[in-house]
This record gives sequence, structure tokens and C-alpha cells, in this order.
Amino acid sequence: MLLTASTAIALGFTAGFRYSFKMSESAERIQVDELFDTQSRARRELIAAIGLDMTAMPKHVRAAVEALAGEVLNLREDRERLQEELEKAVDLADRDALCPIFNRRAFERELSREIALAERYGHDLSLIFIDLDRFKLVNDRFGHATGDRVIQHVAETLIENVRQSDIVGRLGGDEFGIALTHADAAIGQSKASALEQIIGALIVRDARDDSLESVQLGASCGVVSWQRGRDASGLIAEADETMFRRKNEKKRAR
Repeated sequence: MLLTASTAIALGFTAGFRYSFKMSESAERIQVDELFDTQSRARRELIAAIGLDMTAMPKHVRAAVEALAGEVLNLREDRERLQEELEKAVDLADRDALCPIFNRRAFERELSREIALAERYGHDLSLIFIDLDRFKLVNDRFGHATGDRVIQHVAETLIENVRQSDIVGRLGGDEFGIALTHADAAIGQSKASALEQIIGALIVRDARDDSLESVQLGASCGVVSWQRGRDASGLIAEADETMFRRKNEKKRAR
């Protein structure tokens, strides 16, 4: 009986599958017809926009004009598709390979744009250079895969704690940059202090191996404010130097 029941279920499934297949063929024909109607309507609208009177043309001329209109529409679709693909490629080229933020090249470009706006309209602009503390220890103790996850988490943390108008990028390794638009030195320093506290509260441990001692992550932030005459690379270099002074201060304070 079990075999018979199973056979009946299998047959019922097969019949249903065939019925679904026939329905899909019918639906496909409807879609093709709708696509043909849409394309025909688009060709007629294009011809009307040009101002051609199709009623006064011989049949073979009308056919040639419609064919030409179809080619124009196809070229338009190809252009739009290529534009979308180009935008996607540019987006991929701008993104860091590991994190959902700008890479260094794109960050410097965006920072240059913000500098141009600050110079034109006279608003404030600050830059935070962030270097993670004890990140090498994380890699050495837990492996580079864990280190990558830490980098990703820090990037997400930075995004969550800045404004949408601010620019976040990974400058290399465990170094990050944040361009704070419309922010003077005091605002930049306040944000840097807050980020140091947030990142400093992160603890990396191996949940599967209690024998490995956990590592408390940290961050050293260097803050500089843009002044006229400074370009993006110069501003980043200055913030980098400020970060190293901050890191040394923290080491001396231990």
C-alpha cells in the first residue's frame, strides 16, 4: 500500500508539472505579444515625434522607416544599458575590496571635491585619520580572516556614527579617513574622541577557543582642519602625522 500511495503521489505531481509547463508556454506567448505591441507603439511614437506622415508613404517606405525607428530604439536601449554598466563599474572601482566604503583613490577624489566646495563657499572642513590600535595582535593571535572581519566591523561602525554628508574611506590596512563637511576643529576633535571610545570598547575573542586571550581593540585619531592652499594629499599627510602623535601620547600614558 505504501508503494501504491507513493506512486499515485508521483503521478499526480507529474501531471501537475505538465499542466504548469503548458501554462508557462501560454504565458510566454502572451509576454512576447505584449513586448511586440510595446515595441510597435514605441516605434510609432518615435516616428510621430519626428513628424513623418506614414499615411502618405508607399508600403515599402513605411516598412523601411519602421525598421529604422526600431534600430534607433535598440541603440537607445543599448546606450542606457551601457550607461548602467559603466556606473556599476565606476562604483566597484571606487569601493574598498573588503568594506562598503571608499578606497583611498576614491576618498582622495571626494575629499578634493569637498575642498573645492569649502574654498568656493567658505565653509569648514575637517579630516580625521584613524589607525587601529593592537590590530596586528588580532591578526597574529586569531588569524587574518578574523582581522578582515574586524576591519569590516570597524568600517560599519564608522558609517553608523557619522552623518550622511560625511565621507568615509579606507586608506590602507587598518587606516581609515573621515571627511567631516561643515565641521570646524572642535567638532572634528569631539567626533574623533567619540570614535576612539566606541572602537576602544570592541573586544576580539575566539568563542571556540577559550585558551586564546582576548584583545581589546583601540583607535588613535588625528584631526586637522582644512586651510586655504591645502590639497587632499597634503591634508591626509598632515592628519596622518597628527594621528601618530596621538598614538605616541597614548603609549606614554600607559
